[in-house]
Amino acid sequence: MSRLLLALATLLCLSPRASAETLVPLKVLFVGNSLTSHGPKADIDWHGNWGMAATSADKDYVHLVTKALAAKQGLPPTTMVRNVADFERNHVGYDIVGKFADAAAFKADLIILCIGENVPALKTPEARAKYEEQVAGLLKTLRANPKAVIIVRSSFWPNEAKDGAMRKACETLGGTFVDISALSKDEQNYARSERPYKHAGVANHPGDRGMAAIAEAIVKAVK
Repeated sequence: MSRLLLALATLLCLSPRASAETLVPLKVLFVGNSLTSHGPKADIDWHGNWGMAATSADKDYVHLVTKALAAKQGLPPTTMVRNVADFERNHVGYDIVGKFADAAAFKADLIILCIGENVPALKTPEARAKYEEQVAGLLKTLRANPKAVIIVRSSFWPNEAKDGAMRKACETLGGTFVDISALSKDEQNYARSERPYKHAGVANHPGDRGMAAIAEAIVKAVK
């Protein structure tokens, strides 16, 4: 049994003698950007209040993962969802401890980090190293529960420099890195394949099929 599986078994109280009475809700922290959660913004043709650009809340990856974990454990997990696009865009010198105090206080059992898409191009080795350092710092802050399992997802729009830095940061913390780079190669995973959008940026997000594929990859990592 892998270390990740053993950790999750402990968190879920899934011993051979476990019963419904012994289970406690798993605390799951989703940290991401617009793919994770985005409120309505009419000027870009987005009217939902969930992961852009799923057609409904129950079809974004956060809700799909939550549903799958509920099925695994036998009761719904307690969740917190944080949009951290500002960290992506301004990660150098970012006040990680101060800005994420509430997320750390949540003391999640499972941390799912899905960022990278909004990070400016990492054009130098120094920029890449700094981003790796900041992502590792973010994960350390979020893991207020020392037993928390960490999963870091690569960008939906793959980028070798960004994804490589996130992978290293994830491995430094003993987490599991989920590579979804292949999803971007299939046009059917984009929202624009499901319906027309006025804004190209929204259309370039994963649609229902893409969200389902992201959720499947994450759930597979938490066997």
